[in-house]
Amino acid sequence: MSPLHCSHPRCRRGAAVVFHARVAVILLVLTAGSAPGRADDNTLRNAGGLSWTKTVVEPKFRAEGIAAADVDKDGKVDLLIGDLWYRAPDWKPREIRAVGDYGDGLRSYSEAMTVWADDVNGDGWVDQIVIGFPGKACLWYENPGEGVASAGHWKEHVAWPSACNETPLYVDLFDTGRRVLVMGTQPEGQERMGQMAWFAPGSDPTQLWTMNPISPPSAEGREIPGTFRFAHGLGVADLDGDGRKDVLCNGGWWRQPEQGQQAQGPWEFHPFNFGVNCADMLTEDIDGDGKLDVICTSAHQFGIWAFRQLAPTRFERIDLFPNLLSETHAVHHLDLNGDGLRDFITGKRFWSHGTSEPGSDQPATLYWFEARKTASGGIAYTPHRIDDASGVGTQFWVGDLNDDGLIDIAVANKKGVFLFTSRAQVNADGR
Repeated sequence: MSPLHCSHPRCRRGAAVVFHARVAVILLVLTAGSAPGRADDNTLRNAGGLSWTKTVVEPKFRAEGIAAADVDKDGKVDLLIGDLWYRAPDWKPREIRAVGDYGDGLRSYSEAMTVWADDVNGDGWVDQIVIGFPGKACLWYENPGEGVASAGHWKEHVAWPSACNETPLYVDLFDTGRRVLVMGTQPEGQERMGQMAWFAPGSDPTQLWTMNPISPPSAEGREIPGTFRFAHGLGVADLDGDGRKDVLCNGGWWRQPEQGQQAQGPWEFHPFNFGVNCADMLTEDIDGDGKLDVICTSAHQFGIWAFRQLAPTRFERIDLFPNLLSETHAVHHLDLNGDGLRDFITGKRFWSHGTSEPGSDQPATLYWFEARKTASGGIAYTPHRIDDASGVGTQFWVGDLNDDGLIDIAVANKKGVFLFTSRAQVNADGR
C-alpha cells in the first residue's frame, strides 16, 4: 500500500485514500525520553477529531523517505527506509543494503530521499524502490522471499540512471491499479537539460525500466520546468476535470492525452508559475466554483498557499498559512476523519539545508489540516498539531498500518524514524 494508492476495500477516492470512520478527539504525545520502539501513554486533548499514538522506531537519522508493507508475509505491516527494514511489531532493524552513517544531518544527506514498496518482479514478495539523492539512480531491491527476516542484503537493480526533481512520485497515474514512477530525468552531465516522463518495468524488471515521455527533452533556450536535478514541485491530479490525471510542476501542467498510457508523444503543456521551491502539489476546489485549485507548500521557506483556478492557464494566488511553519517538503492529501472531505498532512523537514533556512531553529512539527465546508460551498482548513519533535522528510507514508480502518503516518528524517497510529475514542455511551 502506497501513500497515494490503497486497495483497502472500505474506501478510495481518486488518488487519495478515504476511510469512513467515526473518530474522536485525543492526541497521544511521546515524551522526549521515551525508548525506541515504544509508545508513551501521555494524552492531550485536541479539537481536531483524531487521536494518535507516537512510537519512536529509532531516534537516529537514517533516511528522509519511508515506505510500509508486509515484507515477510507474517500479516503485519513493516517499515522500509532504504538501508533497513523494521519488522513489526518490535521494529527490530534488519539490513537491506550496507548501512550508512549520516551523522546528525547538519553536514550530510542520507541515501534514501524517497522510498516505496511494491512487488516489482511479480513474485508475490514486496520489494523496495529507492531514490537516494536527486539526480542519482532510482534503484530497486529484490526481496529474497522465504527467510527474508534472516537473509542478507537484497539484490540491487537499477530502474533508471537519472532520477530528478526533489518530489518524484510513485502513483497510479492511469487508474489501472498499477503505480508508475513520475519524475524528471537528465542526460549524463547536463544539469539544465531535463525531461519529464513516467517509468514502468518492462517484461524483465531487472533491466532498465521503460521511459515514456510526458514532455519533450529540454533544448538550449527551451528548458523544461520541473525536470532538473534539484527542481521542486510535482503533483498528479485531474486538474481540468476530464477524468484523466494530469501532471503538475511549479512551472505549469501537462494534460494527459485521451490515449493515456498508450500515448506516443509528449503531453500538451500549459505554462504557469506556481511559485518556486514548492513540494508535493495538491488540488482541491477551495472556492466552490467547480474548478480544481492548486495547493502548494514551501519546501525551504515559510508558507502554504493556493492558486485559485480562473482558467487552465490563469490562476490567482491565495495565502493560506504564510507563517505557521517552514520547510514543508512533503505533503499527503486524503480524508483523515471520515467526513468525506480531503484533509492534508505536512510538517517541517528539520534542517532541510542545515541551519540556513528560515525557521530552521523551530520545533520539528507535524500537522494535519482539517477540511471544512464554507457557507459558499468552498473549503477552509484548520491546522491541528500532531507532534513537535518529528516533522517530515522529503517523502513520508500514510495508510492503514494495523487494518483498523484508520489512517496512520510513518516518517523518517533527521530526527529519526517515527510511527503515528490513530485510534478512535470510545464515548461513555459506547459510540
